[in-house]
Amino acid sequence: MGRLKESSPVIPLLLLLLFPLLLLSQVLGESESTREGNAPEIHCSRHRSRAAWQIIQDYLTPFVERERYQIPNKCRLHPDNDLYRDQEQHKVHVDVYEWKCGYCRKSFNEEKFLDQHFATRHYNLLNTTGTKCLADLCGALHCDFVLMSSKKGKSKCNPAAAAKNRHLCESLANTCFPVSQGPAASRLHEHFLRQFCDAHTCTGKTKPFPKGGKKKSGVFYLAVSILTLMLLPLFYLLVFLHQREKRTGTQVLRRIVKTGKKTKPS
Repeated sequence: MGRLKESSPVIPLLLLLLFPLLLLSQVLGESESTREGNAPEIHCSRHRSRAAWQIIQDYLTPFVERERYQIPNKCRLHPDNDLYRDQEQHKVHVDVYEWKCGYCRKSFNEEKFLDQHFATRHYNLLNTTGTKCLADLCGALHCDFVLMSSKKGKSKCNPAAAAKNRHLCESLANTCFPVSQGPAASRLHEHFLRQFCDAHTCTGKTKPFPKGGKKKSGVFYLAVSILTLMLLPLFYLLVFLHQREKRTGTQVLRRIVKTGKKTKPS
């Protein structure tokens, strides 16, 4: 009992020393959680916006560039009207398992982790004033057709949804490629209707992107090219060795003695 009474003043002293450390850690934890939690909730799918942008680049941009046409800023397909365009341009794909943030150079092994990093650390760089969400155009641009192309089965067509998407698609054609802007805009207007809008029907006769798009060099052709470059030197080496063996091959020549030859009279 005497020892307990003697050591009892030590406990308040330890608590007094530990209290500032606990308070400091709590403050740091709150500041960190506050910094993470201050990210505003943005109701715009980054995944579907990326799909819509890829569709524009593959099935529309080649034809726009061919016509040397400048898409007006009021067009919702313009790059400035993509909420995530600046962040997407600050993605550095170093290797298959390495992605880098172009703002702070931090590395990630998957793109989805880089997306989360953008959402929590660089959300303040998003220009949300007057910027449209590109994912809102997915109905007109057939994002589901592209995203679900690898899955089997087909959902039933909803006539009301098809009519709504067709109306949105035609409004994009009118805004982005007004026929009053000249021959190039008129041709692109017609192209957009055939490329995107005609497929918004439940008859099943027309498919999206019938005019094709950007040509992509597939992995198969890349593998064939690499294999050809590897085998070509081997082929020439075999030909060279074969030719050298033919030249250096020894042939046994025998002297032919003519029989029955008459001796010359002396």
